[in-house]
Amino acid sequence: MTVPRHVAIIMDGNGRWARERGLARIAGHEQGAESVRMVTEACVEMGVKFLTVYAFSTENWKRPAAEVAALWVLLEHFIAQETPTLMKNNVRLQTIGRLHELPESCQQALAETVAKTAGNTATTLVLALNYSGRTELVDAVRELGAEVAAGRLAVTAINAEEIAAHLYTRTMPDPDLLIRTSGEMRLSNFLLWQLSYTEIVVTEKLWPDFGKDDLRAAVAEFNKRQRRFGGL
Repeated sequence: MTVPRHVAIIMDGNGRWARERGLARIAGHEQGAESVRMVTEACVEMGVKFLTVYAFSTENWKRPAAEVAALWVLLEHFIAQETPTLMKNNVRLQTIGRLHELPESCQQALAETVAKTAGNTATTLVLALNYSGRTELVDAVRELGAEVAAGRLAVTAINAEEIAAHLYTRTMPDPDLLIRTSGEMRLSNFLLWQLSYTEIVVTEKLWPDFGKDDLRAAVAEFNKRQRRFGGL
């Protein structure tokens, strides 16, 4: 079985999972954090080198303020609780998105764990936080424009490779497999450039119910696909 080098996941369904059980929405997010742990462990076991999870989009700021505040508390708790496990499992943590707009305590907690796990080599867990594919492209265009204005880059030198080199994900390969939970059929502004030739698997399971066997099933489905990248 071919193991995808990079798996990306749109973790959808936390709120519905909680609602179906008569719980507060934050309970769904808490259980969803458990799924992140299990799936990360499965990636280590299978040999997946990069796992990128869509944790908080730029659009998520529109949610009730109390829920957003609770999510940042949960994130800090998750980082503090999981750092020893990341070290034990040889997992490196990285982040993508406009991190400077997060609460300072979250920025600090993330930076500390990113630095602590920097030497780990099994799997890289990438948290997409305050992220959207469109803002990523906007930021890349701004950087390219600044280089052109400064005379360091010719307009004619801008090509697909140059754009990719200015994305948040420039140090990692494009995803081979995208998994979306809860049955929704949309990208939700996630990795719009990087998903051009990614195989997509959608499952009806809500994210808090998604586990190791579900990841393996998605990889098995990935192995049924023929990837042509536009060729024959």
